[in-house]
Amino acid sequence: MSTDPSLADAPSGAPPHRPPAAAARPVQPKGGKLVPIVIVLGVLGVLAAGAYLIGHSEAQTNKVALASKAKPVTAIVAKSTSYQPSRVYVGTLEAWMTASIGPQLVSGYVDTVLVRPGAVVKRGEVLATLDCRDTTAENQSVAMEARAIDARQKALAVESARLRSLVQGQFVSANEAEQKSAQAMAEQARLEAMKAKLTLSGLEVSDCILRAPFDGEVGTRTIDPGAFIRPGMAIVSVVDRSTVRLSADAPEIDFDVVAPGRDVHVRLSATRQELVGTVSRRAPIADPATRSVHFEVDLIDPERHIPVGTTGEAQLNVGAAIPATEIPIYAASVRGRKATVFVVEGDVARSVTVQVLGESGGSLFVDLALKPGSLVVTEGRALLANGDRVTFQVEKETAAPAVALPAAATAEVRR
Repeated sequence: MSTDPSLADAPSGAPPHRPPAAAARPVQPKGGKLVPIVIVLGVLGVLAAGAYLIGHSEAQTNKVALASKAKPVTAIVAKSTSYQPSRVYVGTLEAWMTASIGPQLVSGYVDTVLVRPGAVVKRGEVLATLDCRDTTAENQSVAMEARAIDARQKALAVESARLRSLVQGQFVSANEAEQKSAQAMAEQARLEAMKAKLTLSGLEVSDCILRAPFDGEVGTRTIDPGAFIRPGMAIVSVVDRSTVRLSADAPEIDFDVVAPGRDVHVRLSATRQELVGTVSRRAPIADPATRSVHFEVDLIDPERHIPVGTTGEAQLNVGAAIPATEIPIYAASVRGRKATVFVVEGDVARSVTVQVLGESGGSLFVDLALKPGSLVVTEGRALLANGDRVTFQVEKETAAPAVALPAAATAEVRR
């Protein structure tokens, strides 16, 4: 029978000694080996994405200097034309005659107003009436009193004549005859005074009926029936537009420019019409406050198409036409009498400074230092410098509306 050595050394009655168990091993979680692999793959993916983005950004970066690239611009061909300096004066279109119709002697309530603005009226046509019953009654009273005085004066005149004939036969005294003659003369004076009063009363009655003073049109109507009106207040106004006057003022230095008989091109702001006329009259003196000379241009308008009270521009040519080059005004930078433009020569833009002759509408007229036919940059010139390379596209011209202008292009020099 075999015995365990470990048990032999144990004291009697002690529990048997057992050898220690083997050390416990840690338990590995399921799938724990994949975590490092996933982390490594994630880091590699981030690095790859960063490398791709850096490469993409580098590929989009322009490595060529912008100054060495051609800049796209739009150009237009400079035109050969003629330029004639001119003066433009802004004035007002006025009717040949204007009248404000209202009472001048009496006050009263407006009874009727028979016209409205735009109505065509004839001279003497009734436009409005006032309620003047009291004035009419007073006129009748004065007329009756005048008749009574006339009758007494006639009786005294006959009696005075009879007494003068009796004086020769010494039937009455000369003093009595003279007194009777004086009474007759006094009644005659009273009669004349009453006739004058009757005339004034008749004028007041006539003032209650308002008539057109000339052929024309009703311009305004400011009062309606029922309103109380006083002398000097206007009920309607009448204008005669058969001839319209362009009234304007010119600086004193242009006194000779606006001489009577000078041709004038008139532009009407209201109707956009272009008319041709002549200076009809010019004031012989200048306004002491503004140092300007008044002048007028008569425009015959039998059809009454021109509205009065509106604005008109009078353009007068000064001097002779001279050769010039025409370009759009937006194609140049103008300072004073100098203009700077960019001209395309081959594939290079050159800065050119030329003398300004004038402007008209949207066109700029310069001297022949800018040759007709040159390609002038219009769009994109703000980004150009002298000597820049460009690629250009020729701009198509838009047809201007047909208007009646002078044969030679004119430029406006506003005063």
